[in-house]
Amino acid sequence: MPAVARAGANFMLNIPTDLLRTLVFVVDMRSFTKAAQSMGVTQPAVSAKIKRLQYLLGYEVLDKSAPGISLTPRGEIVVDHARRLLSVNDEILHLTSGHIPGQTIRLGIPVDYAGSRIPAALSRFRERWPDISYNVGSAPIGEMLRDLQNGVLDIVLATFTERPTIEARHIWTQGLVWVHGGAVKPDLDGPVPLVSYGGDSTCHSAAVATLHRAGLDCNFVFTSQSNASLHAAVAAGFGVMAVPRGRAISNNLFIWEDSPLPKLPELYCALVVGQGGDRTAIEELADYLEDQIRAEPNSLGFMGAPPGSRADRA
Repeated sequence: MPAVARAGANFMLNIPTDLLRTLVFVVDMRSFTKAAQSMGVTQPAVSAKIKRLQYLLGYEVLDKSAPGISLTPRGEIVVDHARRLLSVNDEILHLTSGHIPGQTIRLGIPVDYAGSRIPAALSRFRERWPDISYNVGSAPIGEMLRDLQNGVLDIVLATFTERPTIEARHIWTQGLVWVHGGAVKPDLDGPVPLVSYGGDSTCHSAAVATLHRAGLDCNFVFTSQSNASLHAAVAAGFGVMAVPRGRAISNNLFIWEDSPLPKLPELYCALVVGQGGDRTAIEELADYLEDQIRAEPNSLGFMGAPPGSRADRA
């Protein structure tokens, strides 16, 4: 790429911070597409900004000969200094306004929680942080934790069937229960008819493993990532489903307390927080989500506690 022509000895080149921020997003997320999604723009817009940055600099910052997203030696220097410049930029905004306007918090949640109380909780959290926006997605737990480590996500709600060894801001347990269609109990003479979110779901994995340990086979009679569809399938008597007890109560599902099926294990839930971004907003959101998810339906209901009400933080 040809060097940028300079008009004279007093020429001063200013690099727009949005171009530098775009480069950092692309490098951290290792993807033009993911960077575009996180920034709320199109992939062509991200590509155009990288091209504009390279034109202003007069050299390539991304190594096209290497697979994936790789930096040239000069690109490494640019990204290193861009992080420092953006940190100063964001600190100025933080000190003068209390938080970074327009900050986007990137949250990963399991498929089991895609239709839970989380969307409403995020909406209420904006009462305290009105300029916050969100980028929420679901993926397998392992993939989300890798994205958190690589700076692609800010917070991950992860679920496990055994106590996790990862460092988390909050860890708690929820009891898993079998639910069925009330008056319509499924036929258990053959394989257990299972309604579930599918293989990416920890509840699904726990149900299958529990049945197999007891020497029971299962038949996946209804699989969906829609809570409404799954609950309708259970109510219609398609089969049984493993869900956290609190969610069963919240959604008026019939808990099979005297079920002939083996007892389900406890579900370990963890809120894991990444290292980047505005720490105050991210950590406060993680604390608020813990309150909301752990709230007992019969006491606090969906509303839980107001933002910032908890003083005893881990």
